[in-house]
Amino acid sequence: MATSSTALLHLVIPASRRRRHLVPRAAHSESAPPAASVDRRRFIAHTAAAAAVSPLVLPRWTPAARADEAPALSEWERIFLPIDSGVVLLDIAFVPDDPSHGFLLGTRQTILETKDGGNTWFPRSIPSAEDEDFNYRFNSVSFKGREGWIIGKPAILLHTSDAGESWERIPLSAQLPGNMVYIKATGEQSAEMVTDEGAIYVTSNRGYNWKAAVQETVSATLNRTVSSGISGASYYTGTFNTVNRSADGRYVAVSSRGNFYLTWEPGQPFWQPHNRAVARRIQNMGWRADGGLWLLVRGGGLFLSRGTGITEDFEEVQVQSRGFGILDVGYRSQEEAWAAGGSGVLLKTTNGGKSWMRDKAADNIAANLYSVKFLDDRKGFVLGNDGVLLRYLG
Repeated sequence: MATSSTALLHLVIPASRRRRHLVPRAAHSESAPPAASVDRRRFIAHTAAAAAVSPLVLPRWTPAARADEAPALSEWERIFLPIDSGVVLLDIAFVPDDPSHGFLLGTRQTILETKDGGNTWFPRSIPSAEDEDFNYRFNSVSFKGREGWIIGKPAILLHTSDAGESWERIPLSAQLPGNMVYIKATGEQSAEMVTDEGAIYVTSNRGYNWKAAVQETVSATLNRTVSSGISGASYYTGTFNTVNRSADGRYVAVSSRGNFYLTWEPGQPFWQPHNRAVARRIQNMGWRADGGLWLLVRGGGLFLSRGTGITEDFEEVQVQSRGFGILDVGYRSQEEAWAAGGSGVLLKTTNGGKSWMRDKAADNIAANLYSVKFLDDRKGFVLGNDGVLLRYLG
């Protein structure tokens, strides 16, 4: 597409006004020439006289943005990826021993790799993850040192011990309850895995054996405790809508219908169900940097728990979501966090979540932003549908 050309300033002097001081109209260029009907000497004389009487400050001209260029974000830039537009990005992780080396996962069997910190990405082929009969949805990736894990649906588990240079496929039991939705590398040959039915498993031998960390699925727990007073828990047969892990190993999960939520702490034999403290159904929940909880409801509401730790006491925070749902929150520090949502909604807080301001430059991104990931205080990404990836600039 051709760039905008410099417009010419045309100055026409009626006979009845030739003795008056003339102030030319603001032009598109700081140095536009006069029309041919006015000689150069007269033009300079009139312009100088006008400036002496009433100085004119012309606005600085900048060329119009090209139609195919994305608008600049205040603290984010869009990274264009070599994938189909319909791909939904789901998770991202980097190798701790090599922060420039990372992996990006998504639907339609998408695995991308970067060697320059996330500036550029290229498709990564893993032969053991390619099957003509399945179109894998890769849900989660995690690294600890040079050891990493990838899980997906239909059930697939990949493991690397050399920072992703090579991957092996680990066999899984056909009796695995639910679909794997999250994995966390916890140490040498060790990991923690969660399914959408609430099963939590841990391994310490590269995934060849797994031990259950909870004694039963969430369905079994809720159906066994129908008198617990949890609204919507009776005869529960659903799955998790979302699940999030804190830095110290605690989990919070939202039921598929959004009518209650559940928590789990290391050492507990069962998930603990909680009634939702708000009228609208829950969209997502997660952990703040101070150890408290954030809660999103369908329709765009954002709530913060009072104090830290697990609680059912929340207060609403006013946000400018333009009526679109907020889908995720990610904390860069204890005070700064970003929230993302439908139709390019991007919000920022600098006081721990008490107030939020909208990044309007993201309004023109035609995608839903599903996930905010801060890997440290300098490296962050926002993942969306249609292959949209934003990188934090700071």
